[in-house]
Amino acid sequence: MTTTKSFKELVQTRVGHDHEFATALLREGVDTMLSGDLDTAKAILRDYIKATIGFEKLSEATATPSKSLIRMFGPQGNPQARNLFGVISYLQREAGIQFLVTQQPR
Repeated sequence: MTTTKSFKELVQTRVGHDHEFATALLREGVDTMLSGDLDTAKAILRDYIKATIGFEKLSEATATPSKSLIRMFGPQGNPQARNLFGVISYLQREAGIQFLVTQQPR
């Protein structure tokens, strides 16, 4: 019998082995947030965090309890902008990338 993996397991495995995929996932989370779909953005960022640094290391880096971070990125979470942008700033530094917001031509 074939053993199957969940989608989240596949994403986490790929993030761990493919830097370009990991960067694209982080970018998608930020883009989705900026487009106004906070629930999807939180889910994407939660998967990214789990697959890369984990909530414990993020907790230490942001001086925010890990349980608060887990709740913040959970389905019912309602993160404050200060906390959310602090996390994104740290994730960018850890990934060695920097996002820039630009205006698209109309």
